[in-house]
Order: sequence, then structure tokens, then C-alpha cells
Amino acid sequence: MRHHLIALGVLLLFGAAPAAAQPTWIASDCQTCHEKAVGSSFTHTKHAGLEKSCATCHDNVAEHFKAQTSGEKGPIPSLKNKSAQDVNATCLTCHEKANQASYVSSMHARRNVACTTCHSVHSYQSQKAQLKAKNETETCFSCHKSERAKTLRASHHPVREGKMACSSCHNPHEGTREKMLKADSTNELCYTCHAEKRGPFLYEHAPVKEECTSCHEPHGSNHNRMLAQKTPNLCWNCHLTGSGHFGSGDNFSTEKGVPVAPAGA
Repeated sequence: MRHHLIALGVLLLFGAAPAAAQPTWIASDCQTCHEKAVGSSFTHTKHAGLEKSCATCHDNVAEHFKAQTSGEKGPIPSLKNKSAQDVNATCLTCHEKANQASYVSSMHARRNVACTTCHSVHSYQSQKAQLKAKNETETCFSCHKSERAKTLRASHHPVREGKMACSSCHNPHEGTREKMLKADSTNELCYTCHAEKRGPFLYEHAPVKEECTSCHEPHGSNHNRMLAQKTPNLCWNCHLTGSGHFGSGDNFSTEKGVPVAPAGA
């Protein structure tokens, strides 16, 4: 008991003995082996500017270093060994205040798309957002092949010309809105550019008020004005004439289902 009191008095008088210095595990500590990962491209990123430890994102860094220096086979701290959920949880420890706040409930997350599917911390190709492709559109098209094909059709939004991008309409991190749109509805999104179509008008076409995509294909079409079908077939899908002339085959399923307008309407 006396010895414990003496030791306690020494600690109070002179302070605790300094702990052994621990490696910081910043990029310069790992650069000897991982030159490609933490080379010049990484040093110009915001991640490098934060000067955080590599262990902030990678697990078992100390054990990995110890095994490598002793020639043993130790743990591999690469995020490639993690599941999509674990990778996303790692990234969202920092990226949770902006557009990524609802990512865990988004369609991408539900389909096991990891942050590293689109982004690369160490080997990015884009000028913005550290994407794994040269630009945002090419990143999206790596999965969305059908939408890519539609943008190559005659009538399209100027996506392939570079005047618009997928994020002009969609938020890839959005989990609270249908189709990851950047507005509360399709029409509200369209009105951000096509304000002259908002109305109100004295005579309004009901499908226009309901949904712009009732008639238009937003990703591209071979018909004028990005229409889903050529006219008058598109109109005949709903408007059956009383003169005995019918539109396309689609009308046969709606002939009895669409109410007939009253006389004089």
C-alpha cells in the first residue's frame, strides 16, 4: 500500500510517463509501399488535404504494417474486401450532411451499390467528384445501358452534347423521392426548365397536368419533341374517334375503358 502511495505521489508531482509514439498512418507513412495509391493524384484531393489517418477509412492498418515488415501474411485493409453496406457506412461517417443524407434508403443502396462503385479516392478519372469514369454521364451509363441508348436517338435532351448531365434531373444519393428525382414530382422537375408549360391555362389537357411522361420519353425518342409514339397514334391511345376509324392496336384494350365524352363537349 505504501509503495502505491509513493508511486501515485510521483505521478502527481512529475506527471505521467510519456506513452510510446504511435505511427500516424497518414499518406506519407504508407507511400513507401502504396506509391500508386497515395501518389500525386491523391495528394491533390480533398481527402489528402484533411490530413486524416489512413486508418480513418481502412481497418487493421497497424496489423497490416506489422505483418508486412515481418514478412508475414497479415490482414488486407482494402475496402474491396468489404460489403457494399460496410463501404457505404465508412464513407457516410463523414459524408452525411449534404446530398448523401438519405443515401441508405435510396434505390442505389437497396441494390447494393457501394460508394466505390462510382467514386474512387485514389484512382479517379474525372475533374470533379472523384469519379471512376471521365465524367458523370459516363459513370451513370456504365450501369444504365438503356438510358444511354435513348440519348443517342434523334430527339433528346442535350446530355451527349454536355449541356446537361444526369444530375440535372436526378440525385444519385437521393432516397426520399421516386426515381431519385431532384423535385417532388416529374412535372415539377420539368417545369424548372419548361416554365411556359406550367399554366394555368383556360383549357388544359388532363394528361399534361397529371404526368409529362404520359406523352414524352425524357431520355430520348426517335419521334419529334421526344414523344413516346408518333402522332396521331399517341393521341389515339386515349382518343377513339366516333367515325369508325381506330388508331393503333393499343386502342383495343381501351376502347371500352375510356369514357365517351358527352355530346357537344
